[in-house]
Amino acid sequence: MRARIKDDMLYIAAEDVPVFKKGGPVVRNSYFWALKSICDFAPREKDWEFERCVWVALSRMLISFADSGYLRLSETLLEFEPGQSIPDELRSCSTII
Repeated sequence: MRARIKDDMLYIAAEDVPVFKKGGPVVRNSYFWALKSICDFAPREKDWEFERCVWVALSRMLISFADSGYLRLSETLLEFEPGQSIPDELRSCSTII
């Protein structure tokens, strides 16, 4: 998931956040609700925002869903642009693209 940080706020690109589908796969829908539950602002068709205080929880959750084997790595890995530093709290679930 493409991510960026600005003013201690993590933004995940709207196109990359999971989508809830009524009657859809349980793991994918659970992933959507888990992310949304710790998100500070999750408007439709806009980037989701996560305050720094939840980054450790976000990292643990992304690793847990990645380890489940039900989701692709691209769905559970935060991808930062070159030149942007990755905070320690997110290092275990992030990469530079």
